[in-house]
Amino acid sequence: MRFFRHPAIWLSCLVLASLGITGHVRAEDTQPVDSIVALVDDDVILRSELDTAIKGIVDRINQQGGELPPQHLLEKQVLERLVMRQLQLERARQTGIRVSDADIDQALIKLAKQNKLTLSQLRTVIESEGEDFTEFRKNIGEELMTDRLRQRIVNSMEPVTETEIDILLASDKFNGGEYNISHILVALPQGATPDQISIQESKANNVYQQLKDGLDFASAAISYSDSQEALEGGLVGWRDLNSVPTAFADAIKQLKVGEFTKPIRSPAGFHIIKVNDYREHSQVMATEYHARHIMIKTSELVNARDAMQRIRDIRKQLADGTSFEDLAKKNSDDVTSANLGGDMGWFSAQAYGERMQQTLEGLKDGEISEPFQTEDGWHIVQRLGKREKDITDQAIRAAARNNLMQQKADVELQRFMQQMRDEAFVEIRLPS
Repeated sequence: MRFFRHPAIWLSCLVLASLGITGHVRAEDTQPVDSIVALVDDDVILRSELDTAIKGIVDRINQQGGELPPQHLLEKQVLERLVMRQLQLERARQTGIRVSDADIDQALIKLAKQNKLTLSQLRTVIESEGEDFTEFRKNIGEELMTDRLRQRIVNSMEPVTETEIDILLASDKFNGGEYNISHILVALPQGATPDQISIQESKANNVYQQLKDGLDFASAAISYSDSQEALEGGLVGWRDLNSVPTAFADAIKQLKVGEFTKPIRSPAGFHIIKVNDYREHSQVMATEYHARHIMIKTSELVNARDAMQRIRDIRKQLADGTSFEDLAKKNSDDVTSANLGGDMGWFSAQAYGERMQQTLEGLKDGEISEPFQTEDGWHIVQRLGKREKDITDQAIRAAARNNLMQQKADVELQRFMQQMRDEAFVEIRLPS
């Protein structure tokens, strides 16, 4: 079952996969500026930035075994990505979005952990590839800024209501599986004239014919698509049909794996969608624990060392035979469970964080843990039970909510990006 994760917040996917389009400069490749390839409001994009970005994209495509588009089309697409990135950074700064060094540090730690590296090992890997780590940090910070801008746009939308979810679940449209899709968009400007519509429709039809003639879909997306995922070969990923517009869903469900649609018109432009894979919805099971705990909370009056000493004293009393329930009522700072003798009831394995989950996983029923620390304070926990619970109904409802959010977010972000691009002063200086 897919849970909502908007593309706007996929930081870990974009850092290593698309460093080439973030404008970083290899330490040994730094050269004097040779020319300006684009003016973007009060800023510029340099030829050296574009060349470095293109090299990153070419390296990634080669590693993945994809087909490279013609150089002039690749230049156009990568430059447009750099333009949109610059516009988003400018808008983020104008709206007061800031990123601290601590924010960047946390993002780097997360990135290192996802790649099973320490932070120092991550730095070594980056520098061994000829990258400047200071520039790498700067690019991480800029990605965080644009991510927060997009997230702000999503958060400003009207929330999905329970009634909308009920209507979706009551329909016969929520019973299908999930499709892994790719997407090509030939965009229309806001208020497009009949001539502009005709030109873009002809372009979409031309791309469709090239696909029928054997052009690789990912290569076509890189060459021609105006969507945000163009330089990733148009890959959108797994989607329930209810998370895409009805016109798209009706066309997608008629396709077999490997097939693609004819151009489909929407207010944003003309779309060609390919089905890469399909899977049925499956039963969703979740591990739940029944436990009780004693917590000594850290505060201005109780520092971490004092809290640790208190919890150790309590653990000794438990070892000497004092009742867990009595000690919890007398000592625990968790006001929700203290009066219940520390009883936390049944809860999902992830409900109280990774440290609590790891501790419970290492215990047997009835066993009491040694003291351990979380960001809330020091704890002792006793595992009382473990079970696997069928949460398919809850997961389906969550998926319905997330699909509705996804559909609204896609439309709103596309509208925002197009409006921002239309309102900006952009002068492209690539050779025609």
